[in-house]
Amino acid sequence: MYVVTKLETFLEALEGSQTPDDVQSLVVALRESYGVSNAVYHAVNVGPMPYAALTYSPEWMQYYHDQQYVQVDPVVKGALQQFHPMDWKQLDWSGRGSREFLGEAIAAGVCNQGLSVPIRGPNGQFALFTINDNCSDASWETFSKEYKRDMMLISHYIHRRVTDILIPEAQADTRALSPRETDSLKYLSMGLSRGEISEKLKISEHTLRVYIDSARHKLGALNTIHAVTTAYSRGLISF
Repeated sequence: MYVVTKLETFLEALEGSQTPDDVQSLVVALRESYGVSNAVYHAVNVGPMPYAALTYSPEWMQYYHDQQYVQVDPVVKGALQQFHPMDWKQLDWSGRGSREFLGEAIAAGVCNQGLSVPIRGPNGQFALFTINDNCSDASWETFSKEYKRDMMLISHYIHRRVTDILIPEAQADTRALSPRETDSLKYLSMGLSRGEISEKLKISEHTLRVYIDSARHKLGALNTIHAVTTAYSRGLISF
């Protein structure tokens, strides 16, 4: 018997969202579905104003803004420098300002464990998706192993939906990927090496590289990981 997953339930509901308030409600539901303390989506430049759907308290968000913590927040600094999901434990919290910020954040209910996914779209769009929780390192490692891919997909699907809602006239007119380009990204997402993919597709690694570079260009992606996550978010490849 097929069991509908948390991911499928969330993505189906997200596709039906029509307003920013709908997305906010779904972010709250996401937190409850996955059993984490907080879920946050924050878009800096999607639409005329910054947009956020989150479960942090309004008081903390206002305090964060007033204290200009964006300048010392290691999560923001890390997100501006990479595309990969970031476990907070791997970030640099050694600076005095960062440590003080972390202490105040935890006191405000932000929690000690976190996973953040940087999101980049066309024309310089930037957003950040985060989940966090109060739990042990071992529990968080188990959670991350089970749901990290879910969070990567969810982050990009939320970004696409928010973009569609806030600026529908600016939806990307992406050229269709060829079957070979689609297969190349799909196998990359499954963790296969380029050699293994070449063997499956019966092509040389040089030709495979051409397909991957072409797909990346069509998707407006800055690297291969970005191309894979973008293809997932647009429904061009699936599990």
